[in-house]
Amino acid sequence: MTPSPRRVQAVYLTLLLGNTLAASFIWGINTLFLLDAGLTNFEAFAANAFFTAGMVIFEIPTGVVADTIGRRASYLLGTITLSLSTVLYWLLWVWHAPFFWWAVASVLLGLGFTFFSGATDAWLVDALAFTGYTGSLESVFGRALVVTGVAMFTGSVLGGVIAQATNLGVPFLLRAGVLVLMFVFAFVTMRDVGFTPDKSMGPLRATRNVLSQSIEHGMRKRSVRYVILSAPFASGVGIYAFYALQPYLLELYGDPKAYSIAGLAAAILSLAQVAGGILAPRLRRLFAKRTTTIIGASLCSIVILVAMGLTAFFWFAVVLLVIWGFVFAVAGPVRQAYLNDMIPSKQRATVLSFDSLFGSLGGVVFQPALGRAADLWGYGTSLVIGGAIELIGIPFLLASRRQGDPSDSAGVRGEAGAGETGDAGEAAPSVP
Repeated sequence: MTPSPRRVQAVYLTLLLGNTLAASFIWGINTLFLLDAGLTNFEAFAANAFFTAGMVIFEIPTGVVADTIGRRASYLLGTITLSLSTVLYWLLWVWHAPFFWWAVASVLLGLGFTFFSGATDAWLVDALAFTGYTGSLESVFGRALVVTGVAMFTGSVLGGVIAQATNLGVPFLLRAGVLVLMFVFAFVTMRDVGFTPDKSMGPLRATRNVLSQSIEHGMRKRSVRYVILSAPFASGVGIYAFYALQPYLLELYGDPKAYSIAGLAAAILSLAQVAGGILAPRLRRLFAKRTTTIIGASLCSIVILVAMGLTAFFWFAVVLLVIWGFVFAVAGPVRQAYLNDMIPSKQRATVLSFDSLFGSLGGVVFQPALGRAADLWGYGTSLVIGGAIELIGIPFLLASRRQGDPSDSAGVRGEAGAGETGDAGEAAPSVP
């Protein structure tokens, strides 16, 4: 039976709900967990950098899995890999293992996430095209942000409370368990529709082809290339700031053992994300171009990071955190829709993974650097430096805007839904 657009979205949102709930159990305490294991700030963020390095290394090979075996297979491999590597992380904490083993485990965590990146969104977009969906991508991605925001709120609060009531390791075990449940759900409900895997090439040839397609559709098209080149600065700083805010807020609060406060901070971000997800499609309609929303949100993010780094007041920092999460959530669906509308269907998972790869590169470089800055001058100064680094990405977004791609002015996804074509990158938009 051909699935309906409603069912496709229901499966997609459930996948995001489970993944985010599992991940968010440790989001509020991850940095505290690493520091409790005996790592310094530099080592803790270096471990996070090895995680993003794993994503860089495996983005292309796992993109081959998504394009040649299937998006469902890629998702299933991701849940198992991530569950096992999470258990390994917990064991290293129990053993107070040396940094080398944290680096290895972090790379394996990165491998797990690369099976997800690109594949899940590509599965959604192609399935919606196949089933005749005529709505806007911003609306779908906005609902996704609401769902993930609720899951993040629930997981972050529970993770912080459970860690304070038991220990910092228990949320990691909960995460592994939920991922196993998501494997079962995806195995039963997720089917590749609107996409036929290309199994004509061997693994090595397929890897070379994926890299070639990434360059062809991700770098040679200027409007796409400049968005991808901006990713390292926004993503690298964003990853660092999210995890640095855990110990920084505890420092401002005055109690380094108040793990529930760290969880609450992540929960506050999630509520801001829910609000941003709801309002993103509406706010998008206030501007003629999608890039206006993306650039405006980036500039707001920079100002907020600097202000958070300079404040000495806990509650003011919390207010800034809410605003930061909101502008990030507003920009996310718009950026996703902008990229998806510029990428051909057959290469969608490939190019989205390529974009994720560049964002991960930023994490590899900037996380240990900013972690070292925190060791030397404090978390506040490192956030100010992070704001300056994110500013470097703005000219790339402006360059993408100057290309005048039709997707920049698109607002309603009519190309695939109208039945004209399954290629989201080539059909003209019906009207961000």
